[in-house]
Amino acid sequence: MKAIQKIIVAIVFCLGTMAFGQQTPAPAQTSAYTITGATAHIGNGTVVENATIVFEEGKITALSSGTTATKGEVINAQGKHVYPGFIATNTTLGLVEVGAVRQSNDDDEIGEFIPHVRGIIAYNAESKVVESMRPNGVLMAQIRPVGGTISGSSSIVQLDAWNWEDAAYKTDEGVFMTWPRTMTRGRWWLGEEPGFKASKKYASDVQKVKTFFSNAKAYQGGNTTTNLPHKAMAGVFNGSQKLYITADDQRQILDVIAFAKTMKLSNVVLVGGYQAYKVASELATANIPVILQRVQGLPSMEDHDYDLPYKMPKLLTDAGVTVALGYEAEYWQVRNLPFYAGQVTQFGMSDEDALQLITENPAKIMGIEKTTGTLEVGKDATLFISDGNALEMMGNQLSRAFIQGRDISLESHQTRLWKRYAEKVEKK
Repeated sequence: MKAIQKIIVAIVFCLGTMAFGQQTPAPAQTSAYTITGATAHIGNGTVVENATIVFEEGKITALSSGTTATKGEVINAQGKHVYPGFIATNTTLGLVEVGAVRQSNDDDEIGEFIPHVRGIIAYNAESKVVESMRPNGVLMAQIRPVGGTISGSSSIVQLDAWNWEDAAYKTDEGVFMTWPRTMTRGRWWLGEEPGFKASKKYASDVQKVKTFFSNAKAYQGGNTTTNLPHKAMAGVFNGSQKLYITADDQRQILDVIAFAKTMKLSNVVLVGGYQAYKVASELATANIPVILQRVQGLPSMEDHDYDLPYKMPKLLTDAGVTVALGYEAEYWQVRNLPFYAGQVTQFGMSDEDALQLITENPAKIMGIEKTTGTLEVGKDATLFISDGNALEMMGNQLSRAFIQGRDISLESHQTRLWKRYAEKVEKK
C-alpha cells in the first residue's frame, strides 16, 4: 500500500510540475529585428525620439533617429518606448522560492566568514519568482547568499534560462559582507533592557573582521596549506572582485571607508547606506558607490525627514556618488524595481536620471557596463518595448522583450491569473 501511495504522489508531483513549469527559454537569435518609431531611453540620461534600433546575433548594430533603413522583422513601436533591461542588485532571486518552506530556501550556509560559498550554483533558473520579474522589465539580476559576516560570492544572471550555467552572465563578480552593528536593540524575550543602545561588542566584532582580512591577505603571499575562505578572498585583494559591505549608520560608513583605505581595497561598494548622505563627500572622494535599499520605506528615526528615503538618491548623486537601487536581499518584491525608480522622480530626479539607477549605474558598479546597461551599438540587445513610461505602474505595459536578442516570453503565473479573472469580470 505504501509503495502505491508513493507512486501516486510521484505522479501528482510530475503532473503538477508539467502544468505549472516555467516557459521554455527562448532560442538564440537567428534573424535580425528592427524596432521603428519608438522613443528610446538610452539609460545614460539621453533620449532618442523616433528611434530605429536594429539588432542581430544578440547585439545592437544600429541606433539612430528618423532613419528608414530596416533589417529582418520590423516591429512598429510608434508611440511606444524602448528601454534597456532593468538590472536588480543585491537579491536572493532563484535562491528562495517560498520563504515559509524551508526546503525551497538555499540562500544561507553555516559559518561566519565563508567567502568561498558560491550563490550561483544554487540558483534555480525555473523559479516562479524569477519568471514574474520579466513582465515588469527586470531582465537581469545580481544574486547573492546571505548570513554570517561574509556571506559568499555574488553573480549576475539573465532571467531566461534552462539552468544556472545558461543563466550566468558574470560569475563570482563580488563578495558580500555585513559590517558589525554599532547599536543593538534590547531583546526583551532574553531579559535584556528594551530600546537602542551602543553595542559593547562593536570594537571586538570589528577586530574579528580586521583579523580575518589580515590573515587572508597574508595567505595570498603563498601557503602550503589550503584554506578555502582565505583563498576565496584573492579577487577582493587584487581588485578583480567587488567587496560589497552592508552598513547603514554614519559611524559604520566612516569605519568602512577607513577600513578600505587601510586594507588597500580598490573595489568597495557600500550597500544600504541609510545615513550615507551625511558622509557623501567622503564616499565620493573614496570612489565608493552605493546600492541603496527600500527607497519606498519609512525613515528609521523619529527626527528624520519623512521623505529621507525618497530623496536619498538625489542627495548622493548631487554629491558625485554613483548610486544604484537594490532590494535588501529580497526576492518577490524585486519585480517592483522600476516603481522604486519612479518614486524618486517625485523628489528631485528626472525620469532619465532615475532610469540610470536601475540600468547604467548598476552595470558600472558590477563591471558589466561594456556589454549591457544602456542602448548602444555593440552592446547586448537586452531591452524591452513598453506602451508608456516604464517607471510608472500604468505605463509599464510590455509588449515585447529581448535578452541578448532572444525574443522572450512575458507570461507568468501573475499574468495568467490576471487574464483569467479579467475574462470572469467581462462575462459578468
